[in-house]
Amino acid sequence: MTRMNPLEHDFWNDLVTASEGYSFFHSSNWAKVLNESYGYSPVYIGSAGESSFRTLVPAMEVRSILTGTRGVSLPFTDYCNPIGGPENELQNAFDFLVDYGRRAHWRYVELRGLKYFEKDVPGYNAFYHHELQLTEDEESMASAFEDYTRRNIKKAERLGLVAEFSKTLDAVKEFYRLHCMTRKLHGMPPQPFSFFRNVHEYVIAKGFGVVVLVKYEGRNIAGAVFFHLGEQVIFKYSASDRRYQSLRPNNILVWAAINRFAKNGYKSLSFGRTEMSGEGLRRFKNSWGAREEIIKYYHYDLAKNSFVTLARDKTEAYDRIFNKMPVPLLRITGALLYRHMG
Repeated sequence: MTRMNPLEHDFWNDLVTASEGYSFFHSSNWAKVLNESYGYSPVYIGSAGESSFRTLVPAMEVRSILTGTRGVSLPFTDYCNPIGGPENELQNAFDFLVDYGRRAHWRYVELRGLKYFEKDVPGYNAFYHHELQLTEDEESMASAFEDYTRRNIKKAERLGLVAEFSKTLDAVKEFYRLHCMTRKLHGMPPQPFSFFRNVHEYVIAKGFGVVVLVKYEGRNIAGAVFFHLGEQVIFKYSASDRRYQSLRPNNILVWAAINRFAKNGYKSLSFGRTEMSGEGLRRFKNSWGAREEIIKYYHYDLAKNSFVTLARDKTEAYDRIFNKMPVPLLRITGALLYRHMG
């Protein structure tokens, strides 16, 4: 096993897409976004052959005077399964990462994924994950949708809603406007715009992502950011103007994306993670015929030399404060806090 840096390899993504179990989050593009936006240092552990990785456990070193120093695989990432390797090789990679963390004075190592450990290792958090298999046969895909989903698509079409795909920075800015509104509604500060500017520069402009905006009577009322690599797509961010929720803009957005990506040869669409308490969002994702599974997050405490289960902080008080803040103040809060939250 060795430490590798995706920012220093020109053909990193070729190795990734030739490897079993890859995702967009293993790409050098995502590593560049995290490094440029928050100053995190790549600590990717594994081994590579001539054309693919045999084993790969990506991680970023997060240094913060507020939240301490730790290794996270990966910050602001829904999931990051290890690439390839039998269990003993993954264990060797994990041991290497833990040893590196001890020497770097990390507090803990956090892993986010589905396939790290065959044995019963306690997780400290869990989320739903939904993935839809894509085919160019529209009727076949639509037949798996819930009846109310098909009705909502038709309603949005009848009302004249249109989904437009774009790779421009202006589209990213318009999405960010909607994103700030949505984060305020949910009682959370938005990521700094510099993060989304880096997403545009290192992902979208490089051909690995797209912005979708839904228009109604000339106004953008919903939007999403999709990433893609190889044959896979992930629905990473979504936002909307709640005043237009009854028009079902999210249904026309998802249906347009499914059709677009399927016709361009992509084989799967990940809907990302969903909180265990997010029953409404879970129902929405299941309504498209997506396969549901559980993502576990693991927390290895280096002082205790063991995996631990953490009591989750109650955030209701913070939610009430944040959703009363004006958007400009929320943006300042996000710019100050996010690099410490990874």
